[in-house]
Amino acid sequence: MADIRVMVCGAGGRMGRTVVEAVLGADGLELAGGVDPAYPGTPLCDLVPGAPDAPVSETVLEGIEACGPEVMVDFTRPEVVMGNMRAALHAKVACVVGTTGFSDNALEEVRAMCEKHETSALIAPNFSIGANLLMKFAEEASRALDYATVIEWHHENKIDAPSGTAMMTVERMAAARGKDFENPHTTHFGMEGVRGGDHAGIQVFSVRSMGVVANQEVVLGGLGETLKIEHVTSGRDSFMPGVIMAVRRVRDFDGLVYGLQTLLDSN
Repeated sequence: MADIRVMVCGAGGRMGRTVVEAVLGADGLELAGGVDPAYPGTPLCDLVPGAPDAPVSETVLEGIEACGPEVMVDFTRPEVVMGNMRAALHAKVACVVGTTGFSDNALEEVRAMCEKHETSALIAPNFSIGANLLMKFAEEASRALDYATVIEWHHENKIDAPSGTAMMTVERMAAARGKDFENPHTTHFGMEGVRGGDHAGIQVFSVRSMGVVANQEVVLGGLGETLKIEHVTSGRDSFMPGVIMAVRRVRDFDGLVYGLQTLLDSN
């Protein structure tokens, strides 16, 4: 069987370069090319040693025409990802997307595009295996404990809050529980926003700081006990096993798959 041809969007960024390295080292995958408007015409090997010397394309359409990919991986920005996906899906290139910040309307648009062009896409707020296991464990615990808080930490350059992982976590917890968590009423606030955001009674806090990649803690409370579930990453390579799994399998599914859990459950 021929290797799957992969094109990486945002190839010059920190996550993009990590994806390029992961694809280069993965069996059954071929790095076909890269896209990054910040590095148009730059040989991809100048960005990542060992990559092909093909020039980086400025747009997704140019990249598709230049290298004929079967799968596009996108870790870019919320304001450009939809345009990238429109171009890819129109050309029947399957999409694996780790860019966060999708609205419900945007997800519905992607779902419709997948159906129209009969091409699949996988969007995951978090490609870390451990982070997805955290969500699964928190979902289970939500059926048994009445109080919940989610605290997420990300690097200082992350532009959306709460993170997509945190939002998916609280949505799954709320759905599993089937009703709101207990949320004690506070009558006096010495500082606005001190109790964070609120989703179905779950308090949500976002921390942005240097020295952090992407961490999350779920704290659940019951009578006389506390359960803490924590996931910590030390580098962006923690997301790569999930990305490679998604690239290999995205074309096996129909339409839009949201989250990595579908792939984990079907292993």
